[in-house]
Amino acid sequence: MRFETPLIPAVLIRRYKRFLADCRLEDGREVTAHCANPGSMMGLAEPGMKIWLEPNDDPKKKLKYGWRLVEHADGHFTGVDTSVPNRALRAALEAGEIAELSAYNTVRPEVKYGENSRVDFLLQQDGLPDCYVEVKSVTLSREPGLAEFPDSVTARGTKHLGELANMAARGHRAVMLYLVQRTDCDRFQLAADIDPAYAAAFASAYSAGVERLVLGTRISPQGVEAGAPIAAAP
Repeated sequence: MRFETPLIPAVLIRRYKRFLADCRLEDGREVTAHCANPGSMMGLAEPGMKIWLEPNDDPKKKLKYGWRLVEHADGHFTGVDTSVPNRALRAALEAGEIAELSAYNTVRPEVKYGENSRVDFLLQQDGLPDCYVEVKSVTLSREPGLAEFPDSVTARGTKHLGELANMAARGHRAVMLYLVQRTDCDRFQLAADIDPAYAAAFASAYSAGVERLVLGTRISPQGVEAGAPIAAAP
């Protein structure tokens, strides 16, 4: 998935009200950018961080910039826009680039299922059980090389695990896919200390037949692509 508009570098001044970020551009101008991330963004919203913004000239949008990336001091990137994973994964799924899910030739996003929910992707193929795929964006890293989810309590995420477990119980295939939007991590685990209820719900769903798939990403100011599988803790 390539960004629609070339990104421009900036320095973060502050993030506030969850969805707003004041930033300083290279020419010294201060602008407010939309932050498409409802999580805590632990470790990713410190003043002075180098970030990358996507400009837009859409008259329907109040803010003319969207915050897309954090660039770390070591040259690694973290993608902070939670809408990006679904866009990147849709392209990869339709191209058959995810080996574990490549047997399906129909990819349907945002399909209603369960109780007032929409699954991120419903994959279908004649002769195979339907495959329900929920996607979570992973950006937390509190230990070098280790990615964790979630970065805050997520009742919605816990509900999704229950919905997936129900699909598995009905004979469908159900997959919880964690997309690690960091280029500096090669391991993954659940942050049970942050949200014990989510960790318990995952254990229950896993026991019920829900699969876990953790993928890395290739990230640059040009775009974000799904990468190779990442090892997950039991």
